[in-house]
Amino acid sequence: MLLVDYRTTEDAEEFLAFIGPKINYSKSPLNGEFFIRAHDLLFEQGISDVEVVIQDWIDVPCFFSTSEKSHLPFDIFAASFYLLSRYEEYLPHVKDEHGRYPAEESLAYKHKFLELPVVDLWIGKLKHILETYYPSYQFKKKEFKSIPVIDVPVLYNYRKKGIIRTIASTILDLAYFNLKDVFERFQVLLGLKRDPFDNFDELIRLHKENSIDAIYFFLMGDYSAYDKNISVNNPSFRGLVKSVADYSIVSLMASYEAFDNVELLKKERKRLIDFVNRPVKKARWRFNRLNIPESYRTMTTAEFNEDYTMGYSAHIGFRAGTCTPFNFYDISFEEQLPIKVVPFCASYILIQNAVNFQQIKRKLMSLQESVKKVEGTFVVIFSNEVLNFETRKQLWELYREMFSEKE
Repeated sequence: MLLVDYRTTEDAEEFLAFIGPKINYSKSPLNGEFFIRAHDLLFEQGISDVEVVIQDWIDVPCFFSTSEKSHLPFDIFAASFYLLSRYEEYLPHVKDEHGRYPAEESLAYKHKFLELPVVDLWIGKLKHILETYYPSYQFKKKEFKSIPVIDVPVLYNYRKKGIIRTIASTILDLAYFNLKDVFERFQVLLGLKRDPFDNFDELIRLHKENSIDAIYFFLMGDYSAYDKNISVNNPSFRGLVKSVADYSIVSLMASYEAFDNVELLKKERKRLIDFVNRPVKKARWRFNRLNIPESYRTMTTAEFNEDYTMGYSAHIGFRAGTCTPFNFYDISFEEQLPIKVVPFCASYILIQNAVNFQQIKRKLMSLQESVKKVEGTFVVIFSNEVLNFETRKQLWELYREMFSEKE
């Protein structure tokens, strides 16, 4: 995160002889050098129930305290690893109905620092201390990035569904007295109104006019209990995906059924590759299902190298304690996987269900400022379902405001 080149040594004589910035990361100092006392975590194999006691470091929560001889009051390397590796998700926990790790189980949620990119804040403070200790060393500057992600689990709300699905949905709406939906459905089917989910032309125009680099994740799975898109064999499906791919990055939303089925995941990836005629390396799991570490091993096998699922659907914040993309380390095999994790900090599920829009807007804008201060990457998950410029003008304007290129 500091963008520095470094090397490690276990030879004390080599370390002492080195002239230049250096950090002694061990159990004891040698000769007045910059010293961080090491916690046992990074020297262990496998998983154990590690004791975590939260303390305060210049108004930022931290853990794994060190001795008075240490230049930092906690082991920043072990604490960062604990959060970035999602160590706690390897420990026994109760999953929700979709097999997901609940935010409420996390250390960050329980100790009220979920909305802080604590790892980035720690690194920023470490940088300041090192600049004081080694004033001649010049650190490179990171750049703030802003990435809107658009989920496309369903292309249309009413169109292209087929006669049987249309009749069944109409009967269901009538049974629950959803007369507004019945009326809207037939307006759309008769060509009197545009489908409410079909906002792609407006999004493409908005992105072009405001220099917004968005990433679309299309669901390529077959129809199932949780995946209800139109058939991928429908010519409208292929045409729409190709038209969006002309202007933006198009990637895969792995279906609900592909969650633990690597062959099905490969099949869905190939479908999208055939549509856009270019490599597909980025992915997100449907319903934000992420099982650590199995999901990343499945992605690796299916030849993906970038994931956008690290976050919580119903909670704002930083699941891995950071707003900076990082490479995932699998503790169960003690190896780094070739998967870059791009964490997100908010999802349209939360925005969609917000009672007070102005309150959620202030929260998101504040979150964006927090990410800017640490020169991180601000990622929010939206959807074609909610980005309706006709009925959700406030959300549309918020989207434009957050992601437009600013002078």
